[in-house]
Amino acid sequence: MKRTYYLFNPGRLSRKDNTLKFTPVNDSGIEQKPRYLPVEQVDQLYCFGSIDANSAMYNFLGKNNIAVHYFDYYDNYTGSFMPKDGLLAGKMIIMQVKVYSSLKRRLGIAKSIVEGAAYNMLQNLKYYNRRGKVLDGYIERILELSKIVEKAKAIDELMGIEGNIRKTYYKGFNIILNDFVMEGRNYRPPLDPVNALISFGNMMCYSQVLRSINQTQLNPTVSYLHVPGERRYSLALDIAEIFKPILVDRVIFKVLNKNMIKVNDFDPQLAKVVLKDKARKIFIKAFEERLMETIKHRSLNRNVSYKHLIKMECYKLQKDILNIEEYKPFKIWW
Repeated sequence: MKRTYYLFNPGRLSRKDNTLKFTPVNDSGIEQKPRYLPVEQVDQLYCFGSIDANSAMYNFLGKNNIAVHYFDYYDNYTGSFMPKDGLLAGKMIIMQVKVYSSLKRRLGIAKSIVEGAAYNMLQNLKYYNRRGKVLDGYIERILELSKIVEKAKAIDELMGIEGNIRKTYYKGFNIILNDFVMEGRNYRPPLDPVNALISFGNMMCYSQVLRSINQTQLNPTVSYLHVPGERRYSLALDIAEIFKPILVDRVIFKVLNKNMIKVNDFDPQLAKVVLKDKARKIFIKAFEERLMETIKHRSLNRNVSYKHLIKMECYKLQKDILNIEEYKPFKIWW
């Protein structure tokens, strides 16, 4: 099975025969012992340090269907190198645009995305409510807001409802978390440790969704809930909404409440808070474990990983666009 590799140090990425060679560089610019990654075992790379690579390297990555995601010094996602869109089909792109151009069809898919995201947020709150965290008020408010999703007549109206649902949901974090306080949702930049984790986790989720879309015939620039814009893969933002409560938020609750990540694992800089290397590595390990965790799928009657569920979500959306089967969002059933 192909794996995801995380490169935390700056260094040089090169090819040696049929192997990826990563040579880390220390703060003095001195090369360290290289690491070799058999290309057939690599699915994607996450780069958190400055990487030196030439065009021949990227040709090699593209031919071997390896994606590369880049983050800056402050853990902000800056972009991805995606292999050639070998699965893209003209018919699919035309159908995606047709659905986007039809307010009825677009609104229907967008409502389903919000419905799925709200449901999964509710399941998180109910899970902790059953364990003694008093979250009844937030649960009731989200249930009320969820009832008016179907009544939305425009995308802007729907986005407003979704924003209120998520705002209510985030208020519950201060009850769920034991030793951390979240002063509302803030980003660009995040101003407290919880927001720093949310921003970082959301970017990890977004890039994972983008990779799954790239492995289907869907075009990641044509979206339905978020407005397609320049220089962003907005369909990944759509699908990530459904999985953020499951993949990101549950990992945050785990690493903070189990003291895997502590207050001193964050670096409070001027007008922002960033994760230290230790915290970043702990979160990524927990996130990767969550992706590979399996559940018994009710329809397939077999164990399926969360990572595979993302790809299945893309296929479901693809079927709706092609008028094969109505799209229904993934919802936690346990």
